[in-house]
Amino acid sequence: MNEEQKQQGTGTSGDFEEQLRELLAEDANTIRPAPVPYPAIRRWGTVERRRRVAATGAALVTLAAMPVGAYALADGDAGGNTVASTPPLSATPRTSATPTPTPSASPARPARPATEDQLLDGITFGQAVDGLKKCLAYDQSHTRGPAGFRTDLGAAEEYRIILAMNSIGDSNAPGDGMYVVAVKEQPKQTRLICNVKDGKANGLNAGVGSDDVPGAGPVMADINGGKLYQQSVLDRGNWKLPFRWGVIGTVEPSVARVTVSYGGATSQAALDHGWFVASGVLNQQVAVAPRIKGYDADSKLVYDSDKDKNYEKRLP
Repeated sequence: MNEEQKQQGTGTSGDFEEQLRELLAEDANTIRPAPVPYPAIRRWGTVERRRRVAATGAALVTLAAMPVGAYALADGDAGGNTVASTPPLSATPRTSATPTPTPSASPARPARPATEDQLLDGITFGQAVDGLKKCLAYDQSHTRGPAGFRTDLGAAEEYRIILAMNSIGDSNAPGDGMYVVAVKEQPKQTRLICNVKDGKANGLNAGVGSDDVPGAGPVMADINGGKLYQQSVLDRGNWKLPFRWGVIGTVEPSVARVTVSYGGATSQAALDHGWFVASGVLNQQVAVAPRIKGYDADSKLVYDSDKDKNYEKRLP
């Protein structure tokens, strides 16, 4: 091969190589993948996340309310594709329901009188109850009789207070105080006339069992109730005035009204579960016992103590 041919071959070969390089470069540009569209992918991802969160939220709405601000999504155009979450709200600790305390039962007390007019001279029901308790305690502590027998009068809550009023002292029992009268029906009919002075039980009269006597009428004055409407025989004709008095007794269901006249004045009695209770203030000396009358529902007189042979009509 002469020199010219070599030069031509060399030239040809050089041209071929140059052409080949150009062809390869063009093919490489032809098959090179397009650059990844990151901004578009970010926007698509953000939309998809929003769609999933919205779908999830729609499902959860039927189960529980989502806390506001539990999730915050970054704007796809703001240059980030991360989901920013706020710190989780601290869960409210579950506390066991505190049971409502059962209100303690009120202390047992005697029953109240049928009317407030049976609590006289400013004496409250609480004071009357306290007086009754003191008298029952006094009875419990009292020395038994020679035979060691004493009727158990029971507890205060078994009674009904039917009268409370001031007591006027006399020569036999000096010092003013308070009378409390209480009754109960079970296990036996019991009536207490209790006297309290200076905050202490000073005397107690108890009647156990019915006072019914043969031929008794529908109204019957208590046989020991005289201490409520008279002063000591030691002071006969010289009573302390004015004098608060009271009269108690039993009535049958057929009796609708009871009146008591004493010292020229008439009082209408309160009817309280088979008992009658009358009271007043005496401003003059008397020698005749209170007069008691009973009427039925038609206002017919059915009892008059003046016609009752068992009733003591004059004072001792």
